[in-house]
Amino acid sequence: MDLISGVEALAASVATAEAVVPVGARTHWEVGNPPRDATEIRAPAGIVAYEPDDLTVTVGAGTSYADLVSALAAHGQECPLDPRDPAATVGGVVASGLSGIRRLRHGPLRDQVLEVRYLDAGGRLVKGGGPTVKNVTGYDLPRLFVGSLGTLGLLVQLTLRCRPLPEAACWVRADAPVDRYRAAARLTDGSCSWIRLEGAAADVDAQAEGLEPGDTPSLPDGAHRGRISIAPGAVETVGRALERIDGVRWLAESGVGTVHVAADDAAALNGARTVASEHGGWLLREAGGAGLDGFGRELPNADLMRRIKDAFDPAGKFSPGRLPL
Repeated sequence: MDLISGVEALAASVATAEAVVPVGARTHWEVGNPPRDATEIRAPAGIVAYEPDDLTVTVGAGTSYADLVSALAAHGQECPLDPRDPAATVGGVVASGLSGIRRLRHGPLRDQVLEVRYLDAGGRLVKGGGPTVKNVTGYDLPRLFVGSLGTLGLLVQLTLRCRPLPEAACWVRADAPVDRYRAAARLTDGSCSWIRLEGAAADVDAQAEGLEPGDTPSLPDGAHRGRISIAPGAVETVGRALERIDGVRWLAESGVGTVHVAADDAAALNGARTVASEHGGWLLREAGGAGLDGFGRELPNADLMRRIKDAFDPAGKFSPGRLPL
């Protein structure tokens, strides 16, 4: 299957439109500012090429994560993007830049992307990266597009790194944070820890011995959600500070420095934003209000982002208003 040969009409639409906003499944739509008036464009979907022996898969950016999981599982493999909603499109997950909860073992989202192909403002197809794990040629455009929120170009195709599915996997619980396990994830709410063990069945059984089996933990939910990025060593301190804010629920990824927070009102999430700032971190608002940073503070990397935006999209065609630049 060759999706690239079928993007001519899509390229023409991009080239002639005054403004364009890429749209996926809208599962990450509240990350970032609401875009101003623009033509909505959807990327093609489907598996373009899959090389199980090379541990790579190429997909249309509009492919749902659920479809990707199904295609890879048939060959005993996976790509651990781990979005909140399996209906999310691969392009949408990458554009939002939100790594999954197994980042501790599998690395951040940007490490899963080997190659991107995108349409620029003139409708030209541009390639960045390469379809091999060890490719180091040229500028690292794939990583640049992770978290770009559709502001640099229209992602139409991505090549991703695959990994073997673990022989066994399970969640276990402990009464306190446990750092001695080679875990895929370690989550804590300050009083209890959830540890995801993955690997050979004998190894998983040995590590799980003496620990209580646990259900898959749920990320905190609410009308207002965000995630704090903080130094891994500050997670416990930040957690204690969050507990003093009425109405804030939190769950931290130990060893990574990500703290997921949720609240039922904006004031509580604003308090979490203040806690993050006071401890040298930053809160990305995921849901519950207009504005990438709806609390009146400029993005910490705003100057760099402006220069990148000006270089890739000087006319401001892509996703106008999505970033507060």
